[in-house]
Amino acid sequence: METNRYSRQIILPEIGINGQKKLRDAKVLIIGVGGLGSAVLPYLAAAGIGEIGIMDHDTIDLTNLQRQVIYNTNSVGKSKVLEAREMALALNPSIKINAIDEKLEAENAISIFEQYDIMVDATDNFDTKYLINDVCCLANKPFVYGSIYRFEGQVSVFNYQNGPTYRCLFPEEANESKNCNDAGVLGVSVGIIGMFQANEVLKMVLGIGDVLSGKLLVYNTLNNEQQKFEFSKTQIIPLDKLNFDNKYLKNKKSPNEILASLALEQINNPNIVFLDVRNRDEFPEITIKNSIQIPLDLLENELHQLDSKTEFFVFCQSGIRSKIAVEILKNNKFDNVRSIIGGAKMLNKLLNNKTVLVS
Repeated sequence: METNRYSRQIILPEIGINGQKKLRDAKVLIIGVGGLGSAVLPYLAAAGIGEIGIMDHDTIDLTNLQRQVIYNTNSVGKSKVLEAREMALALNPSIKINAIDEKLEAENAISIFEQYDIMVDATDNFDTKYLINDVCCLANKPFVYGSIYRFEGQVSVFNYQNGPTYRCLFPEEANESKNCNDAGVLGVSVGIIGMFQANEVLKMVLGIGDVLSGKLLVYNTLNNEQQKFEFSKTQIIPLDKLNFDNKYLKNKKSPNEILASLALEQINNPNIVFLDVRNRDEFPEITIKNSIQIPLDLLENELHQLDSKTEFFVFCQSGIRSKIAVEILKNNKFDNVRSIIGGAKMLNKLLNNKTVLVS
């Protein structure tokens, strides 16, 4: 650990060497590297958060530069996460930055969130905020919320130590509030709110201060007025994997896909074969009685092992390679094949928590 780099914060009695080690061991995911993310990322990187994931599928537009200050004019047209990763590592090369050039969706959210301790919502889309909340509830992870409307910003922390969730404060999903593109925004507004968010992350990791759990901080940049509102946990029915699948995935899956929860309902069906297309050294191990493993790169040469009249549920690690395997099988006259959404990671989670399979 580079103690000299962090010396000005290590001398704080609330942090010290032990606190710096906590920061080094922490894993934080920032969803969105626009205006809020541009403020959160450099301060977490500079503080020494050991592993930071940055997730965004967008490219940099000229209009972004007024508030997304980690980018420059030469970055226009380039990937946000790749440019943000380069900036963060230039600031602090001793940390790990994971650039996730994907859109956050129900299909990938759980497997990604499970790799991190704290999520930072740096998005401006309300549907995404509800998805972040629901996945954090499912994975039992806290997330730091930030939102901007013109000159006013909001910050809170949800699902922290079983505290209130986003739905406790905003129970209704129908929301027509405008984003920055529609309503306009001053760059310093997102900078201030983003730094509030970074501060909440550091307090949680270090175990110091008063975390904004059950509290909504509202800050007005025009008059510097700051208000804090308290709210309580009201959500009664806990979210489980089956409810999550029914809400987000049931109507989204293609005919060539099947939810992991539904696939496992057929685990004792002798007419179903679970086909594992991962490499043989990949974990977790999935033990299913009626299963066979053929790595994807060997599949076309091993089709003679398979009966084309059998129904196959195909899985890989997270659900990407299995889609390719399904295409290979269908191109070779295997008609009854489907890819398991979420792959081995989701199967393993469900097999270790069988209660979520009960409808």
